[in-house]
Amino acid sequence: MIHGFCVDHHSLMGLDPVFAARGQWQRIYVDLPGMGKSSAGPAIDSADAVAKAVAAFARDTFGKNRFAVLGNSFGGMIARYLAAEFGDQVLGLGLLCPVAVAEDSQRTVPPKTVLLEDAGLLASLPAVDAADYAELAVVQSASNWASFRDHALPGLRAFDQAAIDRISANYTLSVEPEDRSPRFTGPTTILLGRQDHVVGFVDQIALAEHYLRSTIAVLDQAGHNAHLDQPELIGTLLTEWLTRVEGSVQANSPSPGTTRSPATSSASRVHSGDASVDWSMT
Repeated sequence: MIHGFCVDHHSLMGLDPVFAARGQWQRIYVDLPGMGKSSAGPAIDSADAVAKAVAAFARDTFGKNRFAVLGNSFGGMIARYLAAEFGDQVLGLGLLCPVAVAEDSQRTVPPKTVLLEDAGLLASLPAVDAADYAELAVVQSASNWASFRDHALPGLRAFDQAAIDRISANYTLSVEPEDRSPRFTGPTTILLGRQDHVVGFVDQIALAEHYLRSTIAVLDQAGHNAHLDQPELIGTLLTEWLTRVEGSVQANSPSPGTTRSPATSSASRVHSGDASVDWSMT
């Protein structure tokens, strides 16, 4: 489970009940280098370095066992990298408002839209919290703010600015994942926000050419934090994806280790060059 840029693993924890309900998935939530509780030394200086660190972590964690990947925003770009790197070892790929085009100026995005404003709510918040919330909220409400507060704010208040600056300066992968691998044949879901003015939805739809078993949904009343804006609908679509992944496993004789019990809280460390990256997992 790979979160987006400048947040941490809390941003995806609201989805955990969807996976817990299946009763057979171990969930591993990572803090990317320089975000959350993960450190990032000078070697973490690009999206490529982050992707390689995550790939090394996956090798250490899973060995030859198969695993599924869910990535959000920047984490979606890293998830695409893992699918290219590991191929058939990846059981299924979930992309939640993923970065499809890294360069901002090259993206096709809709104008920023707020469908429902709540000036009173914003006025009641600390100014810095109100600004961060208003930047992405499509439907402003007390419940939506509470979700943002619990899942997005922890990471927004914890990242390493120096590491973020280094990665931001080299935010584009040197080779697009789809250009370095065969078409991906595992069950895939690509969930997008109709009002996502950060990464958009048009560029992501084009990914269907590479992901041959992809379901694509563009959700109204959803911005870049679509899973916070439309949690029930996202949950339903992720459940459908898990059903397809599990069906594919059963049809193709599951490898040992593909069915796991829920993980307990733990911590691991993976070394990437000179950098020591601490990973927070649940």
